[in-house]
Amino acid sequence: MATEILMPALSPTMEEGTLAKWLVKEGDTITSGMVIAEIETDKATMEFEAVDEGVMGKIIVSEGTSGVKVNQPIAVIVEEGEEVPADAGAAQKADTAEEKAGREEKPEPKAEKTQPAPAGAVASSAAPAAPKANGKRVFASPLARRIAADKGVDLASIRGSGPHGRIVKADVENAKAGAAPKADTASAEAPKAAAPVAAATNGADAVKKMYDGRKYEEITLDGMRKTIAARLTEAKQTVPHFYLRRNVNLDALMKFRSQLNAQLEGRGVKLSINDFIIKACALALQQVGTANAVWAGDRVLKMKASDVAVAVSVEGGLFTPVLKDADQKSLSALSAEMKDLAKRARDKKLAPHEYQGGSFAISNLGMMGIENFDAIINPPQSAILAVGAGLKKPVVGKDGELTVATVMSMTLSVDHRVIDGALGAELMAAIVDNLENPMTMLA
Repeated sequence: MATEILMPALSPTMEEGTLAKWLVKEGDTITSGMVIAEIETDKATMEFEAVDEGVMGKIIVSEGTSGVKVNQPIAVIVEEGEEVPADAGAAQKADTAEEKAGREEKPEPKAEKTQPAPAGAVASSAAPAAPKANGKRVFASPLARRIAADKGVDLASIRGSGPHGRIVKADVENAKAGAAPKADTASAEAPKAAAPVAAATNGADAVKKMYDGRKYEEITLDGMRKTIAARLTEAKQTVPHFYLRRNVNLDALMKFRSQLNAQLEGRGVKLSINDFIIKACALALQQVGTANAVWAGDRVLKMKASDVAVAVSVEGGLFTPVLKDADQKSLSALSAEMKDLAKRARDKKLAPHEYQGGSFAISNLGMMGIENFDAIINPPQSAILAVGAGLKKPVVGKDGELTVATVMSMTLSVDHRVIDGALGAELMAAIVDNLENPMTMLA
C-alpha cells in the first residue's frame, strides 16, 4: 500500500521549511530510521529519517524547494512491485496553484459582501455527508482552511471537489455566503482596521514606489530572517526594556588569562575573554538568584541553573546557542563547548534544544571594534548583556594617580516586568566584580 511521506515539524515553531536535499532517489529501498533528506528550518539544517519501509516510489517535492508547509506530502513510499498511484502529488500541486492564486488575488469588492447567496447554495454544499460527524478527518488545503476560518464556514458541511474529496478554495467560496455566521461581519472588519498600519510598515509595493527610478536588488527573505524580524519586532514592542551601563577594568583578567593560557597550552586550550564573560555572568546569576528568572505571561519562573545564551553571527542572521549549567563548568569546558556550538551554529547543524531556553544572554561585538551598544532582549529571557571592545584609556587609580588601563564597556538590557532597577544594578555589580577579580571564579 502506498504511503505518503509528509513534511515534518522539526521544531516547535516550524510552519514551513526548505527541502534542501534528497539523500535517496526514486527506486531506492527505504528502511525505518534511514536518513532520506536534509530539511532547512528557520534555524537549522536537520536530517530527516524515514519511519516506514518500502521503495521510494515518487518524489513529489524536488530538492531546493522552499516554503514547503508542515504535513504537506513530499514523497510516496510503495511496497516492492507496487505501482505508484496515478494521482500521487495531485493534491499538493492543487494546493500550490491555489496558494499562488490566493496571493495574487485582490480583495473582493465591498459591495459583493452584501449580495445574498442563492437560495440553494447552502443546501447544495451541505447535502453531502459531513466527515466530522463520522469521526473522520476533514481534508482541506491550507488556503481553504484560512478562508473558512475567516468567514466562519464549517468545513465539515462542504464536499470537496479536489483530489480524494479534498476541500479547496473554490469549495469554501461557493459556500461562504450562506454558511458564515453573523460574527463574520465583525471578524471581517477587524483586518480592515489594521490594514493601513500593515501597508505603511510592511507593504513592499508602497516602499518600492518611494524608490522609483533608483536601482536596487530585491532580496527575498529566508525563514531565518523572517523569524528574526518577527521575534525582535515583538520583543521591542512588548518588552519594557531599560538599560544599565558599567565599565570594567580588564587588566587583572588579561594578566590572569595569559598565565592560564600558558599553562594550558600543552592541552591545546586557549581561553578567550568571552569565556571569562560567560563564566562571570553564570556565577552572577547564582549570586543574585532573584534575577535568574524569565517572564511566563502571567507569572515569573525563577530558574535554578545558570543557562546562558551567547549570540553567534551566521550567514544571513544569528543563533543564540545555550550553555546549560554554565556556573558549574570550568573555563576550559565552557571554552570547548562554546567553540563546538559556534561551529555547528555556522553550519546550521544545531538541534532546537541547543538554542532554545536560557534566562540570560550575551552579545559580544567587542572583537569587531564596537565600543558600546544596546542589545534587544530575546523573550522569554529577562536580560541580555551587550559587550563592547576593551580599550586602553586613562583612569584614576586607587591612589588617586592618573594611569592607563584596559577598560571594557558593558550595557545590560533588562525586562522591567521581571527585574527592577535596583535588582538589575545588583546583577551588573556582581558581573563586574567577577571580571575584575577573575581568580575568585575558580573558587
